Amino acid sequence: MTDSSAGQSGEEFRHSRDTCLNVTMGSSHHLLLFLMFLHYAVGSTKSCVKVLPDSSGNIVVEVGKDFTATCHLLEGSAYTSDDIEWLLNNVSIAKQFYRKINETSVSVTIGITSDMSGLLLCKAAKTSLSYVPECKYGIFLRTGYPPLKPKNLSCIAVQEDKDFSPYLNCSWDTGLRNPLIDTNYIVNVHGLDKPLKAVCNQRLARSCIVDLETFPNHMYLTLSVEVKNVLGSEKSEELQNEASYFAKPNPPLNVQVLAEVNFPTCLMVTWNHPIDRTTLKLSYVIKYRKAASDVWIEVPERFTGGNIESFRLQSLEPYTQYVVQMRCIGENNSSYWSNWSARVTNSTAEAKPASAPDLWRIIQPTSNSRNITLMWKAPVKANGKILVYNLNISQDNEMFGSHYIRADELSQMYSLELPRRKTVSIEITVNNSVGVSPKATLFIPRSDNELPGVEDMSWSVRDKKLQVKWTAVRPHHPALHLSEYLLEWVKTELPVDWQRVPNNVTITTLNADLEKFRRYNISVYPIYKYFSHQMWHLQAGRPVTRPAYIQQGIPSEGPTVTVTKSKKNSAELTWKEIPLDSQQGFITNYTIFYAIGNTKQWKSVTVGPDVHSHVLTDLASETDYVVNVVVSTEVGATKGMDCTFKTMKYGDGEVEVIVVVVCLSFLFLSVFFIMLCLRKREVIKKLLWPQVPDPSDSSIAHWSPDFPVKADLPKEDVSVVEVDVFDGKSLCEEDKGVLPLKKDKYLSEEHSSGIGGSSCMSSPRHSVSDSDEGDSGQTTASTVQYSSVLASGYKGQTPSHQPPVFARSESTQPLLDCEEHPDHLNDSHSKSSYFRRGRELEPECEETFCPVQEEEASPATEDPPASSLSYMPQQSGYRPQ
Repeated sequence: MTDSSAGQSGEEFRHSRDTCLNVTMGSSHHLLLFLMFLHYAVGSTKSCVKVLPDSSGNIVVEVGKDFTATCHLLEGSAYTSDDIEWLLNNVSIAKQFYRKINETSVSVTIGITSDMSGLLLCKAAKTSLSYVPECKYGIFLRTGYPPLKPKNLSCIAVQEDKDFSPYLNCSWDTGLRNPLIDTNYIVNVHGLDKPLKAVCNQRLARSCIVDLETFPNHMYLTLSVEVKNVLGSEKSEELQNEASYFAKPNPPLNVQVLAEVNFPTCLMVTWNHPIDRTTLKLSYVIKYRKAASDVWIEVPERFTGGNIESFRLQSLEPYTQYVVQMRCIGENNSSYWSNWSARVTNSTAEAKPASAPDLWRIIQPTSNSRNITLMWKAPVKANGKILVYNLNISQDNEMFGSHYIRADELSQMYSLELPRRKTVSIEITVNNSVGVSPKATLFIPRSDNELPGVEDMSWSVRDKKLQVKWTAVRPHHPALHLSEYLLEWVKTELPVDWQRVPNNVTITTLNADLEKFRRYNISVYPIYKYFSHQMWHLQAGRPVTRPAYIQQGIPSEGPTVTVTKSKKNSAELTWKEIPLDSQQGFITNYTIFYAIGNTKQWKSVTVGPDVHSHVLTDLASETDYVVNVVVSTEVGATKGMDCTFKTMKYGDGEVEVIVVVVCLSFLFLSVFFIMLCLRKREVIKKLLWPQVPDPSDSSIAHWSPDFPVKADLPKEDVSVVEVDVFDGKSLCEEDKGVLPLKKDKYLSEEHSSGIGGSSCMSSPRHSVSDSDEGDSGQTTASTVQYSSVLASGYKGQTPSHQPPVFARSESTQPLLDCEEHPDHLNDSHSKSSYFRRGRELEPECEETFCPVQEEEASPATEDPPASSLSYMPQQSGYRPQ
């Protein structure tokens, strides 16, 4: 067979005939070819071992059973049974599966599994060092299963044109087990002139086609299927029947659905036979449904049997669209069902409306009236195209108005304003092309006549639908009868939708596709019925309303916060309520986050869903803050925009206190300063207006050249100074001709009146003679220190013989005119003259200067000649005359 080495990769088998072949096996198929070649090439030579059973091909073994193989040592072998080893796919088999038959034979028994396909090898070799070459021989195993018995055999021949096809397509159930090896399926057909069969060579075939050459109409056939492989064979149950039972006709031809004008509840269905009756007699089945429904209704085949080609569908709804389909089968189920025909659609004819429209209202009370919005739905059984709505309104049993509203208007609503203290009765009917519908009535009582509503109304979500539950009401008056309940749901704005449920129902599901994340207001109204004014009235009780969501979400926008009042340590925040369309759920709370500047060390405060303002406390003064508000629902939260603000430096009242303190302090200081000024007025006067020495009180007024200056001189109002002058004319007398001119000049130049006179100017002035043209040749300094010359004595006193005494005056008053111009004095005689100036004669100063007053010339007195003195102005110092 084959010699191979398990320890070598790709090079194999050395034999005693000097034949050496090296083969690389890339797959089991290549290995098998190699073994077959080697077996035939060297099979006639002597070999060490032999394996039984032996085969030139694969040895198929059944999965789940035991397989036994025996290894024989050939005659002349140098090995014994102890040197034999079994390997499966180069993996050694445990010794416990070996059985020693004799000294030259050893068998092995293994349990076959589906993954044991491969080379089973017997190897003889010495365990110790030996120059005897080892011997190998192997066989190739292939695992598999025997076939299962085919079940559910069926054969079919489809219609082609006006006859059935000669190709009979048979199918069966092979089971789920894969045989893993090649298996043949054979379909046998008996009952014809000669038996026919079809073979399908597949591992797991489920169908096979038999060519009958011609379809055997009205003949009896027997069919079976047989399956075989090397591990066994099975045969299915025989299928025996007339040939028509294996035929499948086409669906009815040219199916049509016709409406009948005088029969609004009927539709006529017509069709043609798909095959000739001589070949196969057929029965038909019709199914139909409303176009808006998924529920089909079938007409039993007993009503459509025989050779008919039309059928009338009855008890249909007028003006309703229907969908119709048909199929056929041999009479008495003597064939397969055909496929369904294509769908055909048509509508029944119009009829008079069979139900009233559904009328409802919304009442919005005002101060003196009620705004009523009427709404209605088309009748459930309109039975035709609605052309117009007839609306009649009565107040206190008197006709208020009648309105015709065309059905093609977009809005089925009507608004009117009615008094609060009147009862209103509303009726509405619809018209189509055939007739008028029954009327729908609605009674609206006075605003003070309200009937009770339901209790304990709640809602929940079930299977993505809104389910509403409430407690049944019990009329408080025996004349009231509970007719039904009305459930109303509305978004944040109109329009409103509603549905009615019987009076014995207290839990229902809204028949509406509500939008996600949208708030709906769900209301339940009990509808009462009572008899009044010879007619029945329907009146709604007090509604109970709850907001609801079919599904909640995260708010689509956050609140915008503003700071309305910012104080030293607090700030008041306000924000507007988020619009209902943006809430997308029930708000559970608001969370306020705030932090100092950009530190992002957030603090938070949580408030309720109905709170839209909050006061933050414990804030730092004169500090920038960032604040935002987060709104939360049951699903999630959304953050609003950041807002910045700054707290104040001072709190409430602090600024006022500071202002008051400052004002009081200023007032106190002002009063204190005024009082201080009053107490120290003499000091202030001396500082601001220093005292100017009065020349009339100076020592020159008491000076005489004959007497020394006395320490204490009596003060008199008039100071008399005797001065000896020349006997000639005085200075003032000499210029009498020009005195008027000089007088005006004296007045304008603001010169002092003379020695002993008071000066009103703080600064010295130039004398008049300095600017006079006639005295231009003689000038003196504008400010001259002058001395008092004490004469020989006062008038009327005896002059002493003391030398003249000079006392320097500290006065800076300008010299008299006579002093500045001594050359005007008369040198012929020395006369004694004096000037007298009393305090009462001093001129009063006004504004910035004092007018110069003329001094009265004192009469000349005769003094002793010896004492006649005069003084002359000198440029430096004084000298006696």
